[in-house]
Amino acid sequence: MNQIYLFVELTRLKKPIGFMLLFWPCAWGLTLAYDFSGEKISYLFFLLLFFLGSVLMRSAGCIINDIADKNFDKKVERTKDRPIASGKISVPLGFFYSGILCLIALIVLLQFNKFTILLALGSMPLAFTYPLMKRFTYWPQLFLGITFNYGLILGWTSIKDQIDFIPLILYFGAIFWTLGYDTIYGYQDIKDDEIIGLKSTSIKFKDNPNKFITLCYSVFLISLLIVGISLKLNNFFYLVFILIILQMTFFQLKRIDINNSKKCLEIFKSNNYLGFFVLISLIVGKI
Repeated sequence: MNQIYLFVELTRLKKPIGFMLLFWPCAWGLTLAYDFSGEKISYLFFLLLFFLGSVLMRSAGCIINDIADKNFDKKVERTKDRPIASGKISVPLGFFYSGILCLIALIVLLQFNKFTILLALGSMPLAFTYPLMKRFTYWPQLFLGITFNYGLILGWTSIKDQIDFIPLILYFGAIFWTLGYDTIYGYQDIKDDEIIGLKSTSIKFKDNPNKFITLCYSVFLISLLIVGISLKLNNFFYLVFILIILQMTFFQLKRIDINNSKKCLEIFKSNNYLGFFVLISLIVGKI
């Protein structure tokens, strides 16, 4: 039971926000491509596959991240008790767990068409090199955005079997969404990160975070509108966009306080609901 508890801690399964933020772009891409009036492929089945893939790959990614950052995690108050940093799980065992999770994820991936499989395999170097970026650049959140939202393209290709301009527009915007919310998340550790020499957009824009995060969210919202117009989504899409999505992003920006770790975490977690309502807006806009 202790090993099971440590595994859950290692893979952050008790913190679903991570794999949900990975899942929502997959669901968006799938929904953009799906024809609810005549598609033969099961929407719910594919949604389930992407959910399983998100949980598995995020869990594997957490392990690799903890292995790469174990020496840094020991010096950060929020992360010092993580299983690998604290020595409760060894590095070889961590690699073993990660390998098993990736193998199961591969089984899930093989349910899709060949083009989607090849694209997904091509993203693996991004997924496993991201933890190193904070050592070399102030833009690790940019690499996270490129990696975390890659599923949006996979969701589209799983139906269309080709890449088109529309998912690329929303993919570009979603990268900025991640840039925004992960910058907010990073303010929890900014003092420790500065002491140990790690880099992030949280540190780079610490003197004026609101302008940068507002810019990020604006790019995301504009890209979502462009997609809605391009696909000729109905008025329900714009209704959800104006009444919920726009209000939620404004509420996040209004509450930002980089000196309040608890509030930063709450704002970050609220993006789970934002991702959900973006999905709802796309579904109701197409049916």
